[in-house]
Amino acid sequence: MLRQQIENKRKLLRELPLGKIIIKFLNYLSIEAALSPNTELAYARDLLSFANYCNDCGVTDISELEPKILYEYSHTLNMKNKVETSIRRAMVAIKMLLKFALYEGLLTVDLTPYIETPKQWQRVPTTYNKIHIEKLLNEPNQEDAFFMRDRAILEVLYATGMRVSEIARLAIDDIDSKIGYLRCFGKGNKERIVPLGKMAIKAINNYLENERPLLENKDSKNTLFLSRTGKAFDRTNIWRIVKKYAIRAGLGNKLTVHSLRHSFASHLLSGGADLRSVQEMLGHADITTTQIYTHVDQERLRKIHKEFHPRS
Repeated sequence: MLRQQIENKRKLLRELPLGKIIIKFLNYLSIEAALSPNTELAYARDLLSFANYCNDCGVTDISELEPKILYEYSHTLNMKNKVETSIRRAMVAIKMLLKFALYEGLLTVDLTPYIETPKQWQRVPTTYNKIHIEKLLNEPNQEDAFFMRDRAILEVLYATGMRVSEIARLAIDDIDSKIGYLRCFGKGNKERIVPLGKMAIKAINNYLENERPLLENKDSKNTLFLSRTGKAFDRTNIWRIVKKYAIRAGLGNKLTVHSLRHSFASHLLSGGADLRSVQEMLGHADITTTQIYTHVDQERLRKIHKEFHPRS
């Protein structure tokens, strides 16, 4: 489905003057940079919008771009009330396109200094305490169809802090239950090894022995988590499973897969884990991304101080 959406964007780009260079850039992202299809689709969507704007401005070649057009396009995105993260991603996509065009010799002047990206505010992530997480993990029961699979998914998400796209790609061969590790492929197809806890290993083994054989068929291949049709779970289905049990556990509908990732990191740090190890397990390229979780624990300490200190 993702590939079809990407191809649809490419067809629309072929009809535009800047389409040729953008498609070449997207090919570079897909093949050379090994970006995920989700990222490629996001960039294709952003650059299609930019190409349409340039077409409306009478730009027929990337060499005709001027700083004024770049500034006005950024202003247009702001006027559309797009969220900061969307604007930032769009402007980053354009920056990368311009650098690519410069490298290809299609631009003689570097225009990237004229692109302003909105400052990305560091929001403290929403986390759930250990009691809430425990309640969520115990929610799947025998009355649920394939409850062993669902429990294994929840246990693995919390035990590893994996992203939804990463757990959807897990293969049986990626799990080493004897040693207690799994192999994960993250952003940019980067491989990392993440420890598994005893409860997660137990849940996976129960699922593999008792439920996966009921789900697998000729389409299943080596995929670990299967839908009722025997195919690999997509991101949406995993999100729905987490939402379903979160609501049933009385945690509301705001708990997501990423909430489990945030809670995983926060609980490790509050338990004494060092920042560098948590960074490695999360698959963060930059440790400053991981540092935001230290703010979560600091906020908890501030609340405790305010509540219990006699002079707060």
